[in-house]
Formats: sequence, C-alpha cells, structure tokens
Amino acid sequence: MKALLGSGGIRTEGRRELYRKLMAENFTDCERVVFIPFASNDYNGYTSSMREFAGNTEYEIIGLHEFEDPLMGLEVADGIYVGGGNTWLLTKQLHLQKLIQPIREAVIKRKIPYAGVSAGANVASPSMQTTNDMAITMVPSFESLGIIPFQINPHYHPGGIWYREKENGDFHQHFGESRARRVSEFHELNDTPVIGLYEGAFLKCKDDEFELIGNKAAIMRKGEQILTYDPGVMFNGKLTTA
Repeated sequence: MKALLGSGGIRTEGRRELYRKLMAENFTDCERVVFIPFASNDYNGYTSSMREFAGNTEYEIIGLHEFEDPLMGLEVADGIYVGGGNTWLLTKQLHLQKLIQPIREAVIKRKIPYAGVSAGANVASPSMQTTNDMAITMVPSFESLGIIPFQINPHYHPGGIWYREKENGDFHQHFGESRARRVSEFHELNDTPVIGLYEGAFLKCKDDEFELIGNKAAIMRKGEQILTYDPGVMFNGKLTTA
C-alpha cells in the first residue's frame, strides 16, 4: 500500500513546494491520476482548480465524474487522488456510487497509489467520524475506505482558539471546544487511535510504515495522555513509533 495523506493548510510557498514534491514522489510512473471531487458540489470547477494548483505534473489529472462509468475510471487509473472539502458530501457519494470497496481493493490489492488531503485523508481511515465538518447531508454509513488502520483528524491544533475581530485588533479567547475535546468524545464510544495532523503535515505511507513530514502531529488514545511528535518520526499501524 502506497499513500500520501495530508491535513491541508497548504497556503505558503514552502508548503506548496513540499506538496508538489511529495505528490510527484507518490505518483511516480503514473500516467493517469483519477481525481475524486465529491467533497464539493462543483465537480468540474474543483477538478479544474486542482489541475491548476498541481502545476506541471508528469501525470494527467482526470476527474472521476468525467467517466460514464466511475468503476471503469478506477480500472484505468494509475493513481487515485481524493480532494478535500466536506467529508459528509464525499462519504455520501462514495457510498451512493458504490466506490468504497473498489477503491479499497485498488489501493490495497492492486497497489494503486492513493493521495488524499483533508477530507480525502479523513476517508482513508476506517470511518469518517473524526471529521471536523458540518453534517450538511446524511450519509448511508460512517464507514469509509479503511486503507489505514487508524483515524485521522485533519486541521488539528493544540489548545483553544484565540481570535480578533479586526485585523489589527486585540486577541480574545474563544473558550470553545478544542480538537482534543472533540476527539475525546469520539473515544467515549470508540477505541481506535487517532492522529491529529497539524496544518501542512503529511503522512507518507508505505505498507505498515507511516512517516510524518512537514509539521507536527498529535497521537490520541482512549484514556491516555496526548503525545505530540515532530516531523521525521516513523509510526507503525498502531501509531506507535517504529
């Protein structure tokens, strides 16, 4: 299994360069990468903007929606890329179009490289229940692709939120729930460990090895203290250091 899973927050030139480098490595020798735009309602616009953002690539990016039969699109794909957006929208379409099992088999059995950012990283987990997104639509099931054995919480940050109402104004504490609090609620009913990826962080996955690149990550387990790691660390499938 080969995959690249990112949190998002690719807003600086340095992060864009890292993203393009890692994507090029992940999709080495690929000619056609099928892009799954279902985390948005504008499939054409999203696919077009992704082609522009990716820049010059050795591979062609083709929207899965451009195929008359999406299963045929997966059959001819050399790589699969699932974009970010709303995880509920994405998961719903993956189920309605019966793509969960075909994508899982393509990545795990056929060894097709996978990339996912934000929602696309979230659905690489066994379920989509560690998303931060609003439930703007109903999903047939919380089950997602399950190509990795743990959960991802994208856009993770430690502690609470501070904000300012004006660009140059004073900072105020929000006092709302932290990401850690939300994940602890998941762990009230679930035992699966969760990795919270800071913005700009990626997991470079090869079989049962997961390398943290770009930024920090927090490992959260049910009933245990949160552990924070710097980039460069290697995890195994149980999110313990290799």
